[in-house]
Amino acid sequence: MTEGRLGLADAEHEVGLLMRIIETISAGLDLDAVAQRVAVVITEMTATDVCFVHLIDDSGRHLELRGATPPFERVVRRIELSVGEGVAGWVAAHREPVVIVQDKFADPRYKYIPELRGEDFTSLVSVPIITRLGALVGVLNVHTRLRREFTGADVQLLRSIAGLIAGAMDNARLHRRLAEREEALERFTERMVRMQELDRRRLAGEIHDGIGQRIVSLSFYLSAAADLVGTNATLAGEQIDKAQQLAAAALDEVSAAMTGLRPSVLDDLGLAASLESLAHASPELDVDVQVCAEALPEHLETALYRIAQESLQNVVKHASAQNVEIRLKVSSGTVLLEVSDDGVGFDPASVPESESPGSGGYGLSGMLQRAELLGGRLEVDSAPGRGSTLRVRVPLRLRR
Repeated sequence: MTEGRLGLADAEHEVGLLMRIIETISAGLDLDAVAQRVAVVITEMTATDVCFVHLIDDSGRHLELRGATPPFERVVRRIELSVGEGVAGWVAAHREPVVIVQDKFADPRYKYIPELRGEDFTSLVSVPIITRLGALVGVLNVHTRLRREFTGADVQLLRSIAGLIAGAMDNARLHRRLAEREEALERFTERMVRMQELDRRRLAGEIHDGIGQRIVSLSFYLSAAADLVGTNATLAGEQIDKAQQLAAAALDEVSAAMTGLRPSVLDDLGLAASLESLAHASPELDVDVQVCAEALPEHLETALYRIAQESLQNVVKHASAQNVEIRLKVSSGTVLLEVSDDGVGFDPASVPESESPGSGGYGLSGMLQRAELLGGRLEVDSAPGRGSTLRVRVPLRLRR
């Protein structure tokens, strides 16, 4: 092995470099930390001046600078190249190394990036970072200020280093994704519990304020009737009539509370007809409903019905509107629900992020949570004096 081969004088030093790399990648699972430490070790052990570690993003279409030796660590995560762009992008696209000894500005593959000060460096080697299973992880670049004749053995050594770090980088990325999924699951669970608690509070309020009070009054009238039945049959009959009216009203409220848990109209008629029934339930408004008749998953129908119901109630309470349009359509794997009105409008930014049940607010927090639980998003387009449009987009995942 000749002097100048990546600064290594003999096989012992080469083995030492590989051992340092193994120690570095075994130190943790933080992707950025691994990339940063690897870059530093490579420059220290190969007598090169700077090392850049570009990693492929989750889309597989871009390279992001994730590791760099000083002073370039300050631009980590700020430099991005498309696959095919620049030398690193070319290496990622072709999965072949590139060696440029001098005059890199004349190479059509080279892309000048001011933050990386390419004018300060003469020679470079760029090799792909590929796992044993053939998955592209990124690209490893080393640069020297002075002209350096990189040999085939030099390139092979760097490819060996890239092969060593490929598995560690891939494991770190998988660990990050797993952590993100666990965090997302925790958020999902928290939202589910919050939504269930809101439904419980709403149902408890309906039972206490409505059904409970009617049953207390029903008991009173029946007790009065029992006391009068032997002495004043006419008055006893009147008490029984009132009790029957209360019983009927209580039954109606029980039915309404059950509908609050799962609208029976969804089971009987489906979402399209259920939205039509919402329109008929608001006679003070001229409601135009245009919905597709496509059957959707049950949980999706329930959530969309609830959002439409809450939105229509907002129009009645706050909008002073005359006309409302409800639109539901399915296109390209997405369900779109829109509720628009010609009312007074409002400033969405002025609505508190969380509104307590029964606060008389717009209920946007609850609708937002329902949309997010479905993996969708909710948008509110409104301003004082020009009406409002509530728009919900939800991905449609059909179970097979």
